[in-house]
Amino acid sequence: MFSRFSFCQELWEVQNFLLLEAVWHLHVQNIVSLQELLESHADTQAIVAWLFRDLCLLCEQMEVSTQHTDIAQAMLSDFVQLFVLRGFQQISEPRRNMEPERMAQLAVAVLRRMLIFALEALATGLQDESPVYKAVKCWFGMFCGHTFGRMISTDCPKRFFSHTLTQVLTHKPVLKVSDAVRLQRDWSFAKTHPLLSSLYRRLFVMLSPEELIGHLEEVLGTHEVNWQHVLSCVSTLVICSSEAQQLVQDWVTRLLARAFESCDLDSMVTAFLVVRQAALEGPSVFPSYADWFQASFGSTRGFHSGSKKTLVFLFKFLSDLVPFEAPRYMQVHILYPPLVPSKYRSLLTDYVTLAKTRLADLKVSVENMGLYEDLSSAKDVTEPHSQAHQDVEKAIAVFEHTGKVPVAVMEASIFRRPYYMSHFLPALLTPRVLPRTPDSRAALIESLRRADKIPPSLYSTYCQACSSAAEKKPENAALGTKTEAICVEPLGLLAAALRELRTTMTDPTQYDVFSAQMAVVSERLSSALGLGEEDGSFEESQVQLNIFSPELEPQDHQVADLLLTSFCQNLIVASGFAPPDRQGPWAAHFVTSLCGRRLLPIVLTRLCQLLRHQGPSLSACHVLGLAALVIHLGERRPAVPEVHVASPAPVKSLPLPEFLSSLLTLRTAEASLFCLKFCTAAISYSLCKSSSQSKDILCSCLSPALMKKFQFILFRLLSEARGPLSQEDTAGPPWKLLCLPSADWQRAALCLWKQRTFQELLQEKEFHLTYRDWLQLELEIQPEFDSLSDMERWDFHQWAIHEHFLLKPSEAGGCDGDMQTACTILVDVLIDFCQSLRSYNCLENSDLVLSCTGNRDIFSRLQDMAADLEQGPVAPQRCSPSQGHFLFRVFRRRLQALASGWDVAARLQRQQELLVYRWILLGLPPSILVGSPQCKQPATPDCTEFFHLVNSELVGVGQQPQDTGMGLVYH
Repeated sequence: MFSRFSFCQELWEVQNFLLLEAVWHLHVQNIVSLQELLESHADTQAIVAWLFRDLCLLCEQMEVSTQHTDIAQAMLSDFVQLFVLRGFQQISEPRRNMEPERMAQLAVAVLRRMLIFALEALATGLQDESPVYKAVKCWFGMFCGHTFGRMISTDCPKRFFSHTLTQVLTHKPVLKVSDAVRLQRDWSFAKTHPLLSSLYRRLFVMLSPEELIGHLEEVLGTHEVNWQHVLSCVSTLVICSSEAQQLVQDWVTRLLARAFESCDLDSMVTAFLVVRQAALEGPSVFPSYADWFQASFGSTRGFHSGSKKTLVFLFKFLSDLVPFEAPRYMQVHILYPPLVPSKYRSLLTDYVTLAKTRLADLKVSVENMGLYEDLSSAKDVTEPHSQAHQDVEKAIAVFEHTGKVPVAVMEASIFRRPYYMSHFLPALLTPRVLPRTPDSRAALIESLRRADKIPPSLYSTYCQACSSAAEKKPENAALGTKTEAICVEPLGLLAAALRELRTTMTDPTQYDVFSAQMAVVSERLSSALGLGEEDGSFEESQVQLNIFSPELEPQDHQVADLLLTSFCQNLIVASGFAPPDRQGPWAAHFVTSLCGRRLLPIVLTRLCQLLRHQGPSLSACHVLGLAALVIHLGERRPAVPEVHVASPAPVKSLPLPEFLSSLLTLRTAEASLFCLKFCTAAISYSLCKSSSQSKDILCSCLSPALMKKFQFILFRLLSEARGPLSQEDTAGPPWKLLCLPSADWQRAALCLWKQRTFQELLQEKEFHLTYRDWLQLELEIQPEFDSLSDMERWDFHQWAIHEHFLLKPSEAGGCDGDMQTACTILVDVLIDFCQSLRSYNCLENSDLVLSCTGNRDIFSRLQDMAADLEQGPVAPQRCSPSQGHFLFRVFRRRLQALASGWDVAARLQRQQELLVYRWILLGLPPSILVGSPQCKQPATPDCTEFFHLVNSELVGVGQQPQDTGMGLVYH
């Protein structure tokens, strides 16, 4: 009879170490199990050494593409499963003998030996593609669902992952806390070895974020730890888990509470190290260290404010950090000091003196600190003159987008005058050839000069040096080439990181994979634009843009194009694998990274160039991608400032969604078709992305202006949409239809129009296309470039006014069947349009303003409607005859609303208004102006209102005789 035990013993007698593949075949063929073979050998250490050596060789072989790779993969997977199952099973009953326990010890020993080998290889430095690198990569690759997915019990893998994480965190704890304080800036996610960060991410899969935080707490509380591994693990956690930010903040709060409650130094150390590490990953994933420190200790609610004992504990701890920490952190403590009662002020002053002494030893001073230095990244300190040039560039960028001297510059001119006078101004006033048209730098210099922030002698020297530079211009002609060459490398690295990011789109739901690569992109982006930690917060409450001539520096232009192109390509790739509602949060995460103080104006300026000025030339891929981008930017409305639209017209501020919608123009046939495409794509994407969410969330994602433009252009271009819906389409939004190479945009627009969810959204009042909205949009159309012929346009106007809006109830944006109401709204909108057009074009000749673009056709509709009102059947009368003619009621109301006074601005505004009135009056038949609308019997002309307007307002308006009120009387 065959005896397994005897067979195993004979095998070991014949050969000390067996061939691993032969052992595996015996195991899978159920001849002799691996457990029986291992337990039959007396020397545990020898078995462990044999398995370790052969497993390393097996891992190396797997990374070499051969015909036996599948066999090697199956062998390694089976061995790992057996070791995990035997080494980490939970024993509920006492063992009958010691053999099973020996197997568990053996399994744990082999797994520990493999992990220690990998960690030590990483610590000594690995060369890519070396045999050791391949072995480590292969072994870490076994920590995945494919390996453990076939195991019946999930408890064993979970205990194994927790045990492995503990081993990683406690491996060779030779670094002291002082070493961690000094070196942690080199342990960020982007600087951690990719193999180690990949191991963390694989371990995170089996453990929830809450379990990970709990495990970190437990390990830090019970073991000596390897601070490099602990802090790099924290970085990976905040990068790869969307829930980690709040969990880490809660953990730090608990640590601080425990630290100040019992003056626990260990808890204090852990809290500060964890916060600083998380802050290194940037404001998109964790608040800056400066913000956290100010929030934690800058008010009476701080943990330190309980007693003198807690204050002494805090300042003793901060003082102990001084010899080891980076200057940036001391600068934070000085600039945002803890709130201290006046009787304990000496504690703060002693610390500030110590910190300033240390900064002086490092040749760094608070006075010479840059205006926009990164106070949380703990990068190497730059020389003041070097930092000053960076400050100048950032100050110019802020000034360019806000139109105001940055607050940081104004504060420095008062409170940090040594740095301002010795470093910032010399960097700003570097002699150069002045451009013919003053640029942003020249405008900032002029603003500072007018504010007396530049000494006259220094400004005079600067002007003379610029004049001299102009004479030597040919010698400096090559400077531009040098600058461009400097920028090639960071842009190339950014482009490479974005290409790598696109490979993660094959499974966009893997948040950790995408987020990890996005961290690399953010670092490359910071390098390309010189961004710092302060890019996460807005100094001003508005972003200022000139929509008529948006301009970007070449470097900014290239960065914006790389980012926008990447987003569009990522969206197309991701949509090929999953619809928007199943793509995970990758798009929202990407857009969040674009919303920094420095980067958002660049992105918005480039969007303005593309959508407003180059829209018809964009490809379908770009239309889809930018439409989705606009939706996600709109969702960021609460976190970003309003956009200050600067132009020759009166300046106005718009919420971000409304600003983005305003970039879609309708002036020409090409622009109208692009608007239809873009609105169709944006609304379809939003509906598909939020298909399982409530109507309120849908409404918050969509801009009312975008919805109204879609309805307007759909009615205008597609007559099929003007009739009543025969049957609503219950299918989903046409996003998939739009992603096809040969997308039929008009068909997709009609499909969206008939979609039930879309029609339900149109019932919301904010999405109603009202009669006033329709008139405002129609006036934008330039008839000479319209896609509709004159007759088609007349038919459309007749349908819109008489069949659609006139009969609609006022609650739905119509006129309740009242022709006077329709005429009143039309006159009001026409006057507003003429006033805005005059401002936009800055035309002195009012006739050019009042006779251009689409107002000729709309004014013709007013003439028709006024004639209908005079001669047509009686309609509902809302105003008594005593209130006068509707036209003069509009004039009276508007004149009363104008600012009163005799200053120049008020008089010019009133004169502009009256010029439009005169134009309207001259364009209407006299019988309409002096008659009574809809009187059945011939009425005596009533000229009272007419002559009152002429005599009180219109006499003297204009410069020519025909411009006076007498011209109206002759009319």
